[in-house]
Amino acid sequence: MLTVDFTRFPLAAGDRVLDLGCGAGRHAFECYRRGAHVVALDQNAEEIREVAKWFAAMKEAGEAPEGATATAMEGDALQLPFPDESFDVVIISEVMEHIPDDKGVLAEMVRVLKPGGRIAVTVPRYGPEKVCWALSDAYHEVEGGHIRIYKAEELLGRMKEAGLKPYGTHHAHALHSPYWWLKCAFGVDNDKALPVKAYHKLLVWDIMKKPLATRVAEQALNPLIGKSFVAYATKPHLPRAAVADAS
Repeated sequence: MLTVDFTRFPLAAGDRVLDLGCGAGRHAFECYRRGAHVVALDQNAEEIREVAKWFAAMKEAGEAPEGATATAMEGDALQLPFPDESFDVVIISEVMEHIPDDKGVLAEMVRVLKPGGRIAVTVPRYGPEKVCWALSDAYHEVEGGHIRIYKAEELLGRMKEAGLKPYGTHHAHALHSPYWWLKCAFGVDNDKALPVKAYHKLLVWDIMKKPLATRVAEQALNPLIGKSFVAYATKPHLPRAAVADAS
């Protein structure tokens, strides 16, 4: 289940990609399949081990084109272990709402992104997330949980302040908003509640089968209750005068 829409966020074979806070690796795997040189980074050692296993399995199965590479590594988003201008593409999906110093993370992403490079940022959308917070304190008051809710204009403003130039936005995963509302209403750790179990089965069926009816329904509902807000931006090239002054 991808949150980034690669029809709006073009990725070329050979691009060097950083999936920052990669989690289980869903976007990193897609970039690898598209022929990129992928670095999947996360602070969670257990998830990184699993992502590395999946990279190896994909290579063994021939799921990635010849020449594509993939590396999974532990790291700190506030102190990325890469030189300036190392990546053509940076993806950070459902991460920034967890990090107190979100401006610092943006600064690090901009630092390692090449001029002309592209970045995709996804966060929980304000409206659906506010409902979750209202229904359940346990949803966000956990170690490593969500510490803020972004309004779209706030996130875009911070991206601009960091030196990025946003070029597109959209919402995603509308069918997942009601699921999380149910989870929050019945208890975030209560997977046995009948409405939660029934809706979870629907989501699994939708992800596995991708039926037209639910695809059309989600596309129609995304602008209204999409669970995630997605923003795309580029890192502008320095003006020639600035380049000359820097040299």
